[in-house]
Amino acid sequence: MNTSENGSVLRPGDWITYADGDHQVVALSGTSVRLRSEDGAESVVLASYLMASPGFSVTGTEPLPALEPFGLLATLPDSVRMAAIEWEQHVVEVDTGLRPNAAPGTSPRPEYDPASRSLLQRAEAKATELGVSLRTVQGRRSRYAQQGLWGLVDQRMVRLSGVTGRADARLVAAIQEALQAETHSSTGTRSRLIRRVIKMVEATHGEGEVPLPSKNTFYKLIGVLSAGRHTFGSSVTRRQMANRPQGPFTPTFAARPGEQVQIDSTPLDVMVVLDSGLTARADLTIAVDVATRTICAAVLRPVGTKAVDASLLLARMLVPEPMRPGWSQSLRMAASRMPHRRLLEVDARMAQAAAKPVIVPDGVVIDGGKVFISDTFIRSCSRLGISVQRARPRTPTDKAIVEATFSAINTLFCQHLVGYTGPNVSRRGHRVEEQAAWTVPELQDLLDEWLVVGWQMRPHDALRDPFLPKRAISPNDMYASLVAASGYLPLVLRGEDYLELLPVAWRTINDYGIRIGYRTYDSPDLGPWRREHSGNASKRGLWEVHFDPYDLSHVFVRTQQGWITAPWVHLPLVTAPFADFTWQQARRLAAETGLDNTHEAAVARVLDGLLTRADHGPDRRAAKVVGRTRAAASGLPPGTTAKADPPAEPARFAAADLPKTEVAFEVFDAHAEAERWL
Repeated sequence: MNTSENGSVLRPGDWITYADGDHQVVALSGTSVRLRSEDGAESVVLASYLMASPGFSVTGTEPLPALEPFGLLATLPDSVRMAAIEWEQHVVEVDTGLRPNAAPGTSPRPEYDPASRSLLQRAEAKATELGVSLRTVQGRRSRYAQQGLWGLVDQRMVRLSGVTGRADARLVAAIQEALQAETHSSTGTRSRLIRRVIKMVEATHGEGEVPLPSKNTFYKLIGVLSAGRHTFGSSVTRRQMANRPQGPFTPTFAARPGEQVQIDSTPLDVMVVLDSGLTARADLTIAVDVATRTICAAVLRPVGTKAVDASLLLARMLVPEPMRPGWSQSLRMAASRMPHRRLLEVDARMAQAAAKPVIVPDGVVIDGGKVFISDTFIRSCSRLGISVQRARPRTPTDKAIVEATFSAINTLFCQHLVGYTGPNVSRRGHRVEEQAAWTVPELQDLLDEWLVVGWQMRPHDALRDPFLPKRAISPNDMYASLVAASGYLPLVLRGEDYLELLPVAWRTINDYGIRIGYRTYDSPDLGPWRREHSGNASKRGLWEVHFDPYDLSHVFVRTQQGWITAPWVHLPLVTAPFADFTWQQARRLAAETGLDNTHEAAVARVLDGLLTRADHGPDRRAAKVVGRTRAAASGLPPGTTAKADPPAEPARFAAADLPKTEVAFEVFDAHAEAERWL
């Protein structure tokens, strides 16, 4: 086999190792290499691919020497670097007979003359000259051939691992284990960590077996090993840092609207007034388009988000955002730079739409929450032709854009509202719950308006014009640009499609109407279908009824002639729309006051009172008195009897009207107690 004289040059005729086999270079043409294998098969491979393939090497040549790490050499102490240079002089003299930078015409010393002395003899002469062993000289020559000057540096003086100095490896391992255990613990001091490390080392290796450094050195060692962990800082930051993926972070990119939409839910940092009159934080569920950073839809719900909320979020994404009374005319889509006329030709509803695009997603990214992996949400996405991609467990970077959007909403919107709680308890104000002024529907209206004017029209730092990269553009402008480039035209949902996404109940249409959850719904349009078979044999002739759990005032019945809207028969008794959890609260209050919670009219009156009290806010003093009374009763010693607690009253009663729990206390008589025991 022919071999190259220079291992850094590839020539025709050379034999190489490639793809677990030997090949001969037949010809070189530009960036292509023609190869012939041992069995005669020929192939053409790009030179860049060939040389980057695993296992590639030129047969019969020495491997290419590694370049010296000049940056590391510059950080060494002068004495260490000069000692390495001195060794370089000796090694080069052994290999060539002359020292580096020798003047032209210089003759080698007799003991190092290659013409009369072999390489082994020259190495033995150098070992004798320096007073070291032959093995030392040969080892220095080998490292110099592989690493250059860096191979001659005294590795004991190098602090690549640096960091730990001369500390015992067993102690370093114990410190790292203790630091790892601090990830999910409450933040402590360095002295506590030192104590735990010492106990850990003694339990593993025995007392006195591992040398321990001084206190100052211990502190320095912990400081170096805990860098970037926030071990002694914020516990939230520490957990977030530990939850970051080990691999490199690649930003999510999309080239057209709807290519990827990220969905997530989180508690909002604002206290709201619930229908019951109490205050709590609301859950915010949003969908963010990666390409345009458009918040396609945002839904606020009290306490806990349900699977139906995620389905309704999809429905809101696929219909135009309507203009609301009181909104400025500058927020109309017709006044924006979006392709309004083009969309108006497709859907007449765009004439009254706000300046927020309708984006139909090709795929959505969700986490493992029960809300999003429920059958309701998955079936809704399947029906709309949307692919669902689940993020990896405990990997927030898989949907980093929606996570960052939550932070932006808190900064740009939530902190300007009354009842703002701050991101954590340490930043919360005094009695924030008493400042809550907005109900969930009112806050939803504020959020919808802010999304149009405060988000869609605001320049976003992640959106850049490719021709003016220093200029940030708004989500609406980015949408207009990408629509022109990708030819994107959304086909929005019809009203019937919106109803399809609502939860379903199968019921009989009786003479009195339809019963769902102790509520009766009826409409004159149901007349032809009363006591009739629906034609669906799998459901035993029951009718398909859709309902919105956040507005139980109406239900929607599918018939052979289309949809029929049936209102609640007691709707005139109620002053406001109500949700399912409000109805359940009214039933509980009715039962506590001795009423029949299955009697529809009685529960309707209680529901009306509940909604009326919610308009005036919670009676906090009454709630506090009730709570203290129950706590006192539960803390009585065993064997002490107290009067039974009266039924819980609605919040409309004042604190003075609440029944009082009385407990009789007797005088302790030591003599009588002694005689009783005797």
